[in-house]
Amino acid sequence: MTRIPAKAFQGEPQDYRNYIDGAFVESGTGVIEVLNPANGRLLGRIPDTGPDQVDAAVKAARHAQAGWERLPAIERAGYLRQVSAKLREHRLELADVIVKEQGKVRGLAQVEVDFTADYIDYMAEWARRIEGEVLTSDRPNETMLLLRKPIGVVAGILPWNFPFFLIARKMAPALVTGNTIVIKPSEETPLNAYLFAELLAETDLPKGVFNLIGGRGATTGEALVTHPGIDLITFTGSVGTGAHIMQAAGRNLTKVNLELGGKAPAIVLKDADLDLAAQAIHASRVINTGQVCNCAERVYVERSVHDALVEKLAALFQETRYGDPSVTDDLDMGPLINRAGLDKVAGAVDRACEQGATVVTGGKLADLPEGFHYEPTLITGVNAEMDIMRRETFGPVLPVQPVDSLDEAIALANDSEYGLTSSIYTRDLNAAMKAARELKFGETYINRENFEAMQGFHAGRRKSGIGGADGKHGLYEFTVTHTVYIKG
Repeated sequence: MTRIPAKAFQGEPQDYRNYIDGAFVESGTGVIEVLNPANGRLLGRIPDTGPDQVDAAVKAARHAQAGWERLPAIERAGYLRQVSAKLREHRLELADVIVKEQGKVRGLAQVEVDFTADYIDYMAEWARRIEGEVLTSDRPNETMLLLRKPIGVVAGILPWNFPFFLIARKMAPALVTGNTIVIKPSEETPLNAYLFAELLAETDLPKGVFNLIGGRGATTGEALVTHPGIDLITFTGSVGTGAHIMQAAGRNLTKVNLELGGKAPAIVLKDADLDLAAQAIHASRVINTGQVCNCAERVYVERSVHDALVEKLAALFQETRYGDPSVTDDLDMGPLINRAGLDKVAGAVDRACEQGATVVTGGKLADLPEGFHYEPTLITGVNAEMDIMRRETFGPVLPVQPVDSLDEAIALANDSEYGLTSSIYTRDLNAAMKAARELKFGETYINRENFEAMQGFHAGRRKSGIGGADGKHGLYEFTVTHTVYIKG
């Protein structure tokens, strides 16, 4: 059985090496220190990879890809199942490192590890379901086939908010369809990826199929996305970085798949179950300390139930338990990822107050001795022109605006540069279906929290992204079509 180094979970900083062509290799470059955001303590050091080793990782993936593609998909799926089995064997240790480096509460970290293993198995199940088409020809005695083939070498660039799951979201569909991959985790939360690589190295996966390199986005990431040997860049993160990647990819006309930011609206109608709405919206806002692109960031509630909903939300926000998840398990949320994240959230609340909003509860830095903690914050007295209703906050802050009708709520919801997810709470099926028809978002959740399923298709509109992930349509993002004309 693979043994993850115990010191990695006892607080003694470890040095990690890149995983290239089936081996852990020294980078010969600088290092990046990884800190626990709940207390600022050093957890480990990863390589700040330079262009030469980026090139080595891409070439290793390219060399392995031809042989990997020739394997039957069902054999590729077998290797994926070995990986998921390894993750389940070490689920507790993996969750522990996520808690420490990302500040995620332990229960959610455990869900992330378990969901990751399930996701890999789910994608492995597609091995016998990858389908082409038979097309009708205009010519006599001719058959036309449309085949789906791997695109080649994939660059997967990960965010820090769900760092472990995003390895699988990019790796599993890439590998089962016959691609190879180079992963670059966020420099904020890379240790879980290096432990993932240690476990993967104990499977029979052929060398070069999966490669892992550490580094900063501006240097290592830039070298990766501009490399001519990359055929697809799949990135999850901010709009600004996504736009830069898209521009950089243009040098080689590399295909991009981008999951970017969100400003998800939640609509609450007067006939809604207000307890259900308050609980689901609260959960959606404080999960992962509000650092989730698809969770509710603004609420539009019919005026007649505005005060009642705010009262219920205020009680839930006041009862939210927060602190250091590496010390206490019984928490609802942990810290923000870093000082910049904390400053962004605090600045958003301050601007809202300057523009005339009212803080109902929270609204300041948490009274904790260390770490990047902000109080769960509920805000009223907002309007559609305020920054708090238009810019992504990415923290435990929720603004609530009254509206006079569903039509007004839909219009305000759609008046956004983002288009990832949305939600509505109502007992009226006609109202729910009207919202589903008219909301211009990739996803709409009705009477439930904003959290996608692996068999769905997680995709945004406008500045929330290009392409998507999960399910059949997410799988096919990693393929190209090949049309064959057979005359006979």
